[in-house]
Amino acid sequence: MNEKFIFGLALGMLGGAVIATNSVKARQLVKSGQEQVVEKAETITKKAGKNNSK
Repeated sequence: MNEKFIFGLALGMLGGAVIATNSVKARQLVKSGQEQVVEKAETITKKAGKNNSK
């Protein structure tokens, strides 16, 4: 069961990568998602830094 899940996960990731590579709209969505994650991580890091400096 576990091996089938991992194989399916890997296959899904590969399929998603192929779709994202061939689609301009998908690439734009991925890029905007990455930017949002980076911004959120920066705000969390800044908040943690402020809390640690007190």
